[in-house]
Amino acid sequence: MLKLWNALTRRKTDDVHESESMLARVLNLLDLTALGVGSTLGLGVYVLAGQVAYNIAGPAVTISFLIAALASAFAGICYAEFAARVPKAGSAYVYSYVTIGEFVAFTIGWNLILEYVIGTASVARGLSGYFDSLIDNNMSKALIEAMPINVSFLGDYPDFLSFGMVLLLAALLAFGAKESSFLNNIFTTVNLVTIGIVLVAGGMNANPDNWRIPASEVPSWAGTGGFMPYGIAGVMAGAAKCFYGFVGFDCIATTGEEAINPKRNIPLAIVISLIIIFLAYFGVSTVLTMMLPYYLQDPDAPFPKAFDSVEWYTIKWIVTIGALFALCTSLLGAMFPLPRILYAMGNDGILFKGLSKVHPYTKTPLLATIISGIFAAIMAMLFNLDQLVDMMSIGTLLAYTIVAICVLVLRYQDEQMTKVVSIRAPKVFQQFFCNSYKVPNTMTSAITKFGIVIFAIFCIIWCIFMQVFDTDQTGRIVSLSVVGLLLIIICIVIALQPVSTIELTFKVPLVPFVPCLSVFVNLYLMFQLDLFTWIRFIIWIAVGYCIYFIYGIRNSTQISRNRNHAEVAANALQNSLQEHENRAFEPDWKVENGIKPQYEYSEKL
Repeated sequence: MLKLWNALTRRKTDDVHESESMLARVLNLLDLTALGVGSTLGLGVYVLAGQVAYNIAGPAVTISFLIAALASAFAGICYAEFAARVPKAGSAYVYSYVTIGEFVAFTIGWNLILEYVIGTASVARGLSGYFDSLIDNNMSKALIEAMPINVSFLGDYPDFLSFGMVLLLAALLAFGAKESSFLNNIFTTVNLVTIGIVLVAGGMNANPDNWRIPASEVPSWAGTGGFMPYGIAGVMAGAAKCFYGFVGFDCIATTGEEAINPKRNIPLAIVISLIIIFLAYFGVSTVLTMMLPYYLQDPDAPFPKAFDSVEWYTIKWIVTIGALFALCTSLLGAMFPLPRILYAMGNDGILFKGLSKVHPYTKTPLLATIISGIFAAIMAMLFNLDQLVDMMSIGTLLAYTIVAICVLVLRYQDEQMTKVVSIRAPKVFQQFFCNSYKVPNTMTSAITKFGIVIFAIFCIIWCIFMQVFDTDQTGRIVSLSVVGLLLIIICIVIALQPVSTIELTFKVPLVPFVPCLSVFVNLYLMFQLDLFTWIRFIIWIAVGYCIYFIYGIRNSTQISRNRNHAEVAANALQNSLQEHENRAFEPDWKVENGIKPQYEYSEKL
């Protein structure tokens, strides 16, 4: 049992015999920022805003985007600190491998594969649906008539357009990181120009009265009218849905071995891209719901209908063409990280090692790119957009949660904590509320880790109370208040512990409150997802664990890394002993006034 525990918790180290990464360092700050913006500003802007406004949140979709943006911002700055610590390919997978252990890292990596596969498939399906709506749904009608799919958990028809688009862009990604990044920069520029046109043209046709339509004038299914027709519950459900719109910025963190100066450029790119993304979402959702009442929105292609309603047909087609380019950019950005996650996991041996092979000409993980492209293309062809979006968020939220926890663990421990403190009950209790140390030690680190675990448990309890109790129950208010107070106390206890003295190019501000808030928000949004999403997630996790326990745990390259480190340490010790032995009876030569040298032996051990 101890051997199994050691295997599950072994942490990633650099092998003394490993060479520099074979991936080419070609991506600068502009490339990384454009990658984050391009991969995120796609489906969320052109489809998701109208979809959430239509039957989930109404005009309060703007608040939903704000809440989702805050959750993503907390996660984003945690990613930025980790990128400054661990500039390696693999994103949250590598971060958790370095700090927590192999089993948690595999769990996160497996979830990231799900995130990026479904992200790619959902953007491709959204692009296909957007194009189909422009031709009066003739493509979908023909395919439903010719090749219907009568399976409840699949789409209505095989979407060959999205299948082909995914394969085409997979081939582009396989050709080279710099070439695909150059195309991404062009598409992202077109995307931002299109969003600017939407904001100006939409603002000129905005009618604030669409935010205060009385209940008597809205359809019976459209809530109570006004700014928040579906209440707070609708806003929070919309936030869980809008969170999908911010998924993608973390692809920047997968470029650790292809970025120029990754410790500086990756954190900067994450922060800059998140600011641009939020401003775009907030502005677009505002003008969209002011142009057209929320219950008249087209969930599949909201902007063409909105500009049709004000008879601005030229702007409609400009925005439509720009939206197609933007969705292509988002598709490229969604696909970019997937082969790099497979490459990182294959290189570590916990997935099949063939995935880590880098082509000598393109300098990209060719096999991983091809396999991920085929997998995502099949998903895009068989599932519809709603199913894909619902399946995606849970893995992403779990990854964000683990990254925030890793930031807390690392901030309250040094790499080499030389001071070992005996853990006694009175001293531990005193340390809870009165810090006696200037630097982290074994006791303060243990207190922090224990506090993080308890904090996560109480977050889950708080979310369960939110689901179990009715809105107007006194028990709900009391229980939520008590648990909330306990969460604040735990944060204060963690904050009192001494922090790491390691200097970084970027650090999360207001630790531990920002990472703790990230954990809380992510867990809350996970509890907003439906039962079927959790079932699909559990099945996916079960398949991954079968692969890990059958293949990964035995083939992990960390086994050989640890062996190499042990051999180097043993050789160093042996050399040290040999050096002492050679000096034990070292001859002292003395030459005095031309007298013949003579030996003098003295024990120096």
